[in-house]
Amino acid sequence: MNSADILRQWLAAINGHDVTALAALMAAGFVFVDSLGNGVDGANSVEAAWRSYFVMCPDYWIFTDHVMAEGDTLLVAGEAGGTIDGESWRTPAVGNQ
Repeated sequence: MNSADILRQWLAAINGHDVTALAALMAAGFVFVDSLGNGVDGANSVEAAWRSYFVMCPDYWIFTDHVMAEGDTLLVAGEAGGTIDGESWRTPAVGNQ
């Protein structure tokens, strides 16, 4: 599977709130860093974090506007949003793989 396929599956899993699918895409040493610079190390910890986040933000979503690729490295730009404690939010989002 190439990086673009993994990205498509990753985004589909996030937008579908499918933590099992997210976990299947992570290597044991996976590291997730959010937009505030907070990091979560290890697939098991990241899986638990996604479960908690989807409880806190039950309608979380990510949309991509642009994807740039060079070899196996991807840069993704778009928006993320959802509702937390009854307050809707959306923000620009950028990620790389």
